[in-house]
Amino acid sequence: MAWQDPRTTFGQPAVGATAQTDVAFDAGLRSYMLKVYNYMASGVLLTGIVAMLFASSGMAQEVMFGGGPLKWLIILSPLAIVFAMSFGQNKFSTFTLQAMFWGFATLMGLSMSTIFLVYTGASIAQTFFATSAAFLGLSLYGYTT
Repeated sequence: MAWQDPRTTFGQPAVGATAQTDVAFDAGLRSYMLKVYNYMASGVLLTGIVAMLFASSGMAQEVMFGGGPLKWLIILSPLAIVFAMSFGQNKFSTFTLQAMFWGFATLMGLSMSTIFLVYTGASIAQTFFATSAAFLGLSLYGYTT
């Protein structure tokens, strides 16, 4: 059974439903989605920059392949932040959660820096753009349906 819009009855607008409320709802949703996409794009950009700088400095080779406890701290700390954010989302302030998000993006960059040591820049760029195109297409499909 298909979902029915509660503002309509058998295809007819309900009493009090206007096109103006639909426009306001669409504008609010668009504004919210733009904020979400801006945060996520900024986080991905920060992750990429940190990964590239950490790998090109030579520290990634030293830390990740040299062993030691710092390697495991870098690998497991993003998971700890995800758990802290999900269990504390109602307890933490917005500023704290945003700081944790930026910390997560930075730690993911440190953790993913080994990708730059194993693969070529061209193959990383090709994969990034293919994934971005797929995300764009699926996101547009999800937003419009």
